[in-house]
Amino acid sequence: MSNVLVLVDHTDNPGGTVRKTTAELLTIARRLGEPVAVFIGSDVQAALPALGQYGATKVIALSNPELSQYLVAPKAEALQQVAAKVEPSAILISSNAEGKEIAARLAVKLDSGLITDAVDVQAGDGGPVTTQSVFAGNFTVQAKVTHGTPIITVKPNAATPEVAETSPEVEEFDVTISDAAKTARITDSKPREATGRPELTEAAIIVSGGRGTGGDFGPVEAFADSLGAAVGASRAAVDSGWYPHAYQVGQTGKTVSPQLYVAAGISGAIQHRAGMQTSKTIVAINKDPEAPIFELVDFGVVGDLHKVLPTATEEVTKRKS
Repeated sequence: MSNVLVLVDHTDNPGGTVRKTTAELLTIARRLGEPVAVFIGSDVQAALPALGQYGATKVIALSNPELSQYLVAPKAEALQQVAAKVEPSAILISSNAEGKEIAARLAVKLDSGLITDAVDVQAGDGGPVTTQSVFAGNFTVQAKVTHGTPIITVKPNAATPEVAETSPEVEEFDVTISDAAKTARITDSKPREATGRPELTEAAIIVSGGRGTGGDFGPVEAFADSLGAAVGASRAAVDSGWYPHAYQVGQTGKTVSPQLYVAAGISGAIQHRAGMQTSKTIVAINKDPEAPIFELVDFGVVGDLHKVLPTATEEVTKRKS
């Protein structure tokens, strides 16, 4: 079978915890061929159990310190050199801000086609066939790369991780980084303060608040915590200074695709819908029965979120006890 490269998405903490998105990519890669994981970092051994759990047949370790000292350009160069050696039939990368920039640079270097924000990838005649939600979620299209090595960025929650235990071999790979790729150095970084909630783009459940919160995200956070969910916010809430920009969902924020998305006090402007419309199940709570958000929901509640959410939180907590 042909090799499929998977760029491992992991945290920067000691041990480099492998994110759930990587398990999803490895699951998709097994549909297309033999998953070969590419780990950029110094502690590949800590990541091996997770990579082997989801079917990686080999792990290519890139421990060159220059890959973490500079912005994305060196990583794209490194992947180009790995691809030249492995000659993969496809390359899968997580569809986050860094992943999409790496993928774009890599596509230019390999003279290959690029598909971003795929919500599904299946094997097909002539190469992988992807499904995308385009034009602010108004259309669903299928596409495939027709030139070069298919490079695909995949949205979180696009696949359910499936265990397929392997004992992957580790191959240390030395890369050469050009001076041109080392023009933007990282001088300092600070981890975001932990909230105890899941990462927004990876969460299976998200509860978001909008203008209807009036700046009080207490009920939203309480309901999210009762469900073990992440908290999001609309642009209106963020622009009003009610919640940090890092949690904004929408066209100018983060794109999410959870199993359950709860929109509380969000009208449903097209910019917000573009960031969450591919969610599997959507629930909306809004006082305005004519709010646009009700056009795309699976379940809608016409009511005041400050009354509905505390009642829902109480009921969820009661059922969990």
